[in-house]
Amino acid sequence: MTTGNGHTQQPISNLEYDFITVLHNKAEAVKAYEVYIQDAQEANSQPCVELFQKLRQLEIEQAQEVRHHLQAVMQHGKM
Repeated sequence: MTTGNGHTQQPISNLEYDFITVLHNKAEAVKAYEVYIQDAQEANSQPCVELFQKLRQLEIEQAQEVRHHLQAVMQHGKM
């Protein structure tokens, strides 16, 4: 779609798309770590369980930060 001045109008901005993509990747990583934690538990490897849990928690925290930025970008067009 084009605007009256000839510019193409996108449904979402590149910045919104980037944050959505990063958020999706973080969600996939959290999901994967759940499997890794289960594998480490089955292997009876507590140090590996703890590391995967730590990494999973970091992904969750990063996803929350990305979500905050995405919300701001969607409301204001930028941070």
